[in-house]
Order: sequence, then C-alpha cells, then structure tokens
Amino acid sequence: MLQYDDKLYKKVSASGKAGIALGVITIVTGVAIGIISIVFGGILLNARHKLID
Repeated sequence: MLQYDDKLYKKVSASGKAGIALGVITIVTGVAIGIISIVFGGILLNARHKLID
C-alpha cells in the first residue's frame, strides 16, 4: 500500500474543499443573477407599454 506524505494529503484535501466551495459560490451567484435578470426584464416589459403610447 502507498504511503502518502502528510503535507501532500493536507494540500490535496484543502484544494478539494476549495474547489467544492467555489463551485457552490458559482452556482448561487448564477442563480441570483438569473432571478434578477428575469425580474428586471419583467419590469422593462411592463414599462414598454408606456413608451409605445
């Protein structure tokens, strides 16, 4: 069986945790931006009727 260096194991573990954290942050940010875009798009579509008249 392979013997892993303790420092290497900790670095690999830390990079895995950081990757997961960045993935979660990216997903949350993307969902928030999508919701904001939909809301403001709806507001602009409602305001469109006032501009055309």
